[in-house]
Amino acid sequence: MFWGHFLYLGVNMWSDRPPKFVEELTFDYEVWEEVTAKMSADGLDLLVVDLGDGVRYESHPEIAVRNAWSPQRLREELARLRALGIEPIPKLNFSTAHDAWLREYGRMVSTPRYYEVCADLLAEVAELFDRPRFVHIGMDEETAHHQRTFDYSVVRQNDLWWHDLVFLAEQVERHGARPWIWSDYAWHHPDLFYERMPRRILQSNWYYGESFEPPAGGRPRVLEEAEGFLTYPDLEAHGYDQMPTGSTHSDLANFGRTVEYCTEHIDGSRLLGFLQVPWRRTVAEFRDIHLTAVDLVRETKEKYDDAKR
Repeated sequence: MFWGHFLYLGVNMWSDRPPKFVEELTFDYEVWEEVTAKMSADGLDLLVVDLGDGVRYESHPEIAVRNAWSPQRLREELARLRALGIEPIPKLNFSTAHDAWLREYGRMVSTPRYYEVCADLLAEVAELFDRPRFVHIGMDEETAHHQRTFDYSVVRQNDLWWHDLVFLAEQVERHGARPWIWSDYAWHHPDLFYERMPRRILQSNWYYGESFEPPAGGRPRVLEEAEGFLTYPDLEAHGYDQMPTGSTHSDLANFGRTVEYCTEHIDGSRLLGFLQVPWRRTVAEFRDIHLTAVDLVRETKEKYDDAKR
């Protein structure tokens, strides 16, 4: 059972145009160090690192922002995390709603060059992380609505979305890791999702609200974000392994209630753990949010462990 937290290294996951796109590494190592030390002290054992363009990849250095970490700097930090008892997991989001970090390659989606670059990056990241247990490839919110303010938007649909998902998953598996994605595609395309989603892909459904009460009118066929928690039992019914995701983004009670709901609705053999995602940059401005988020995981873990005794 993993108890995890999420931190940004790179931050360019949205618009590929200024001012939202930043050319300098937006990252405070002191905050990172303090949060990861607290994770270790509080019993959290997994850290998902959103890499994006925060690393100067040897295969594609043109992606990196200024002052991005070198591969050697990243390796040193991964060794420090492991010494703290934290398992680091890489994340590269290939959703077209969150791939600004790919720069020009984000405007080459589903072309031969795009596939080549994605394969290069996933191979290098697998090597940097010493064949990690999982690689998170994102794939969330790829809709026109989520890109409505972008200067350039693209949405893969139908067979193309599935082709690219399987391609990316296979690249991860080539290097001995398990692919991991966000599960919100299932909200809007449930029949297709449960027909075509490979069970070998680890699922992180997400829901950040306070209420876990089913809608008065019964379960809708197509879910909105406010009903996203209903996908947890759906994934369980179809036999998927899960790492449910809570957040402090909207409600401080969410993570604890996520654990309560999911331990009731997901068989322990398919419940790999829980992930806390504050969705805030790793900078001094959001230090307290990250520390509070870790506190909430610790408190919830203690209740979970007590209940298991």
